[in-house]
Amino acid sequence: MKYKFITIAIALFIFVPNLVNAEQAKGLNVLINSANGQTQAMAMVISLMSIKQHKKEVNIVLCGAAGDLADKNVKGVPIKRPNGKSPSAKQHLKILIKLGAKVKVCPLYLPNSGKDKSILLDGITIAKPPIVAGQLLNSDYKNIAF
Repeated sequence: MKYKFITIAIALFIFVPNLVNAEQAKGLNVLINSANGQTQAMAMVISLMSIKQHKKEVNIVLCGAAGDLADKNVKGVPIKRPNGKSPSAKQHLKILIKLGAKVKVCPLYLPNSGKDKSILLDGITIAKPPIVAGQLLNSDYKNIAF
């Protein structure tokens, strides 16, 4: 009985502060550079849940291969979900934009892929490094990278 109480006390000590801090966060900064469709999809799902379930702001920066998500000419790859649906990360990205997520593409993506800003989906802009750095350093936001 004593060990059970100690285990519960330790668990509360570890998890309660994290739950409190999660609710105090103003939002989530999401950096996506993976070309992997499942990884991109998970980034979108976490972002969607941050907005829908937790009413938090979401800032997304797409870099490297993930920049293709911003390209309106590149088709999204369907990813199977446990519920049987198969949306693409790109479909979720469009929903996120409609819900108010701020989505930017890395300024290195366009010139290094031979593209210009005309290929960007509506609502996606080119990131400005000083602004992104400020967002990442803002302690009111949690940072996550995929």
